[in-house]
Amino acid sequence: MMGLERGSRRLYGMMLMLAAVVLLVDQLTKLWAVSALSDSERVAVIPPLIHFRLLYNAGAAFSTGTGVTWVFALAAAGAVVGILYTARRLASPGWAIVLGMLLGGAVSHLGDRLFREPGFARGHVVDFIDYGPFVGNVADIAITCGCVAMVLLSMRGVPLAKVPGEEPA
Repeated sequence: MMGLERGSRRLYGMMLMLAAVVLLVDQLTKLWAVSALSDSERVAVIPPLIHFRLLYNAGAAFSTGTGVTWVFALAAAGAVVGILYTARRLASPGWAIVLGMLLGGAVSHLGDRLFREPGFARGHVVDFIDYGPFVGNVADIAITCGCVAMVLLSMRGVPLAKVPGEEPA
């Protein structure tokens, strides 16, 4: 964080805190799901909309690309690096929240890919929140909300980063 302006440092810290919360909540809920749910069990939460059902996803959304799990590990690592690089000159709390949600979800998915079975960079993501057409997790929710918020901030013209040498408005 050396070289960051004070305002950007504060927003960067806010982003990192939110990312840590997303990571912690996602991993704790996955730990719960693995210990409390069996592979074939479907538990009604808000019938008929939401159920808990434990799945191990080797692929991406809708289990696509199950044979190239290592590509998703690389993509998650690239997303983490890209978010950290982009966030160096954050200009608004809204963007700090967006990047915090995206970073937390990406780090959590990267951790699953690197450290879960069947092995390094081939690990399966734990999914357990069944919405009907798909099954996801807390990281997926954070990433989806972050993407929606990113579109809204972009449509409103909220700047992501400060231009070097530019005075704050």
